[in-house]
Amino acid sequence: MEHPGTLVLIMALAVLAPLLGYATGRWLPVPVVIFEIVLGVLAGPDVLGWAHHDRVIDTLADLGLSMLIFLAGYEIRFAEVRGSTLRRAGGAWVLSFAAGLGIALLISGADLAKSLVIGTALTSTALGAVLPILRDSGRLEGRFGSVVMAFGSVGEFGPIIAMALLFSGRSPGAAGAVLAAFAVVTAGAVFWAVRPRPPWFARLIAVTLHSSGQFAVRFVMLLLAGMLGLAHVFGLDTLLGAFAAGMLTRLVLQGAVPERSGQILERIEAIGFGFLVPFFYIVTGIDFDLAALLDGGRPLLLLPVFLLLFLLVRGVPAYLLAPRDLTGRGPRTALGLFSSTCLPLVVAITAIGLDEKVIGAGEAAALVAAAMLSVLVFPLLAFRLLRREEGGGGRTVPGRAAETGEAW
Repeated sequence: MEHPGTLVLIMALAVLAPLLGYATGRWLPVPVVIFEIVLGVLAGPDVLGWAHHDRVIDTLADLGLSMLIFLAGYEIRFAEVRGSTLRRAGGAWVLSFAAGLGIALLISGADLAKSLVIGTALTSTALGAVLPILRDSGRLEGRFGSVVMAFGSVGEFGPIIAMALLFSGRSPGAAGAVLAAFAVVTAGAVFWAVRPRPPWFARLIAVTLHSSGQFAVRFVMLLLAGMLGLAHVFGLDTLLGAFAAGMLTRLVLQGAVPERSGQILERIEAIGFGFLVPFFYIVTGIDFDLAALLDGGRPLLLLPVFLLLFLLVRGVPAYLLAPRDLTGRGPRTALGLFSSTCLPLVVAITAIGLDEKVIGAGEAAALVAAAMLSVLVFPLLAFRLLRREEGGGGRTVPGRAAETGEAW
């Protein structure tokens, strides 16, 4: 390790972030992820210059993003996310992609490569950030939570598929063939996952769950590593593998040890949200090009434009195509706001754009900054609308429970 001090610094910032979130929560509820990114910016080269990159730091950050997408894939509940709700969610994303690409063409002066990056970024949803917020507030269970999950799942899976097809460097036909081959292999893995597990599998999980063996956790990590490796072999973005691994893990655990799946998930989340995910967000802040955002004026002007476009491109289609049983303007608008909340995939997509030299540093910084604001602003507005709906004599939003504030 070239910079062991940076590792210690990042872990110190990871501890400081929830302390700041707790301290400010009484006056202004701020997601912990915002503190993680801001602290990373402060420690980065454009402010204090304390943090430095090396291969270990970069690898841990990549694993953090993979873990975040893995946990988002795990949260998908197949019994709830299907039927007309899933069709509406898919239709909303297709409409978002068409609108995002069209608007990006106008912004970029008909530069197709740049438009694909910006347009895809505008269609993403930070399911991994939204679901913990909904869970901690008691709104994940029930109809509203399942609708948000469906729209968020498509909003995360759609851009990942688009990245695999459009940013792989292959022709559309070749990229589609490779993606189809990956889908066939994944379908085989799903078939294996839903088959009954032998009795020893459940017994071994039960025996080692509270011991140093931790067979279940190690098995889940093997699934994640295997799907990441499979995506790499096919030349696809590893996020696609991470998302598929999350879905496979839920199928395996729910089928083999449904009574212990919650305990196993707690251990996986401890690894993710306790270590790897904050590592990713803090490194995102360290890598954030603050100088490019503040230089020349145009990137800073693009920031509110992109924030508005997230809402228009992603939120409006979600509002319009919300299921009919999601009655009331408040829940439908809240669905649009949650669907417009984005960040992880925006970071990944802009990184690809920068590597391919199709977008400038200022545009990438404006997109990431707008995504950061979406995580801060849109959920706050959504919760205010839901509370007004519940407290103003309107229809109660299903799945409402006492708010704990832990996600904030």
